[in-house]
Amino acid sequence: MPFVIALIIIVLLLIIRNIRVVQQANAYVIERLGAYSTTWSVGLHIKIPFIERIAKVVTLKEQVADFLPQPVITKDNVTMQIDTVVYFQITDPKLYTYGIEQPMLAIENLTATTLRNIIGDLELDQCLTSRDIINSKMRSILDEATDPWGIKVNRVELKNIVPPREIQDAMEKQMKAERERREAILKAEGEKKASILAAEGARESAILRADAKKQQQILEAQGEAEAILAVQQATAEGIRLINEAVPSDAVIKLKAIEAFAAAANGPANKIIIPSEIQGLVGLAAGLTDSIKDK
Repeated sequence: MPFVIALIIIVLLLIIRNIRVVQQANAYVIERLGAYSTTWSVGLHIKIPFIERIAKVVTLKEQVADFLPQPVITKDNVTMQIDTVVYFQITDPKLYTYGIEQPMLAIENLTATTLRNIIGDLELDQCLTSRDIINSKMRSILDEATDPWGIKVNRVELKNIVPPREIQDAMEKQMKAERERREAILKAEGEKKASILAAEGARESAILRADAKKQQQILEAQGEAEAILAVQQATAEGIRLINEAVPSDAVIKLKAIEAFAAAANGPANKIIIPSEIQGLVGLAAGLTDSIKDK
């Protein structure tokens, strides 16, 4: 009886020890008697003791491989140091387990070789300005090469491109010259804009002054015209009143004498006396003498 109980305990322990729960984004590669049997996905699984074994636990998450800088030579014989970052994902756990030994080392070597081949066909300026093209070419080549290993390359990035020191100095001088050129262009454009604004301001001021002068002249002309019209209207009114009053010859002659007297007080040196006024003066003198005699 104790033997049976011990046997049952041993069996239970074996069963418990061979129960496996596969977590999310993981996969277990199972071998049976040394040969590939199956791949466990997420969930509860029981392994047959002494017959089956877990050959490899594979993560299905996207992974990042950051490789050390690699020396590469461009088409124009410039040696640079370039380090790359590869984003990949295991899509087939079986191929990843049995496809190649040390897959990460294989990816690193393949990345370095591909990078040298691509950079070798480009000049320095192209390497510095065509990162997207280089990344796209590398991703395509690596993805095709790693497909038999159950690996999918999602993205490849050139992390750093470090040219030789003398080239870096030349590039810095070029960038400085470019900044100074842009600064000069911006300054010239600013001065030009300021000159244009000043000219426009002067033109607007001249236009305003001309408009003001024109308006003043118009107002003065209107005032003079209104004054002349008022004088003419007053003259016409005076004539109308005189005509309505029907003045006698004596009144007209007296008005003429008053007008002559006013003219005599003026600055004229010579005064021509009309004959009618001379007669009036004689008449006035005769009347004065006659009054004195009486």
